[in-house]
Amino acid sequence: MARKRITQIFPFLLPVRRWQRKKFFYLKMKFDGNRYAERKEEVLFSKDIFSTVFPMLNTESGFDIRYQRNKIHNLKLAARTVNGIIIRPGETFSFWQLVRYADKDVPYKDGLALVDGKIRGTYGGGLCLLSDMLFWMFLHTPMTVMERHGHASEAFPGTVKELPCGVDAAVSEGWLDLKVRNGSENVFQIVIGFDEHLMRGRILARDPVTTAYTVFNPSVSYEKRNGKLFQLAAVSRLEQDLETGKKTERKLYDNRCEIAYEIEQKAAGGKTGEHRLCCCDADITT
Repeated sequence: MARKRITQIFPFLLPVRRWQRKKFFYLKMKFDGNRYAERKEEVLFSKDIFSTVFPMLNTESGFDIRYQRNKIHNLKLAARTVNGIIIRPGETFSFWQLVRYADKDVPYKDGLALVDGKIRGTYGGGLCLLSDMLFWMFLHTPMTVMERHGHASEAFPGTVKELPCGVDAAVSEGWLDLKVRNGSENVFQIVIGFDEHLMRGRILARDPVTTAYTVFNPSVSYEKRNGKLFQLAAVSRLEQDLETGKKTERKLYDNRCEIAYEIEQKAAGGKTGEHRLCCCDADITT
């Protein structure tokens, strides 16, 4: 049996612990030598590199639908800080460097988050859907992912059925960030928009990108351990030079995630099964 943390034994210490983590989190960024992307441009770049659409409402969570509506509210607040951001050569994009003050004028609402292994309504919950979208878009650019964390567990089926397995990006302020670095000579711009129930994302560029990217799973398997079901997904990328036609396949990473809901029997037996991106936030261990 795992030992309890101090904040589990003395819950009144939790606000202090979170304050401490956030202070060190941003202090480390201040002195890490990175130039973080902060500038916005209202005029959009002309080269459309990649676009995607994520549904925001999830009726399969099993929780009160108000948490889903609250999530949409939270996503729109956070997206304001990211929309229009340009990432110049040598700059690093950090999710929290931009989103940290998104609620300074209008507060977040309670959305679903995985806290100490349990789903609950938490202030600002649901922002991982934005980081999921950003990570998926970044995988289709020449930029280099510097920090990405997969969700430890999928608590319920998500909404995006077409994506490969294991391409999510968990974020938790003070603990987990999403960072990419622009090591190219090009300049990129992030555009986030909303319909009633859809979040739309685009990556634009100042100059053409001469490589096409396809992200896929060369293998997906499932294993049971200690009564729990885990998904093991290899994530790779096919890079095609649009000028020469040359193709290069690169292994990006292996992703391991607990599946905490019932899935198709064929998936549990080790074959690739349907995957839908989970829409709850990261497991926050304090």
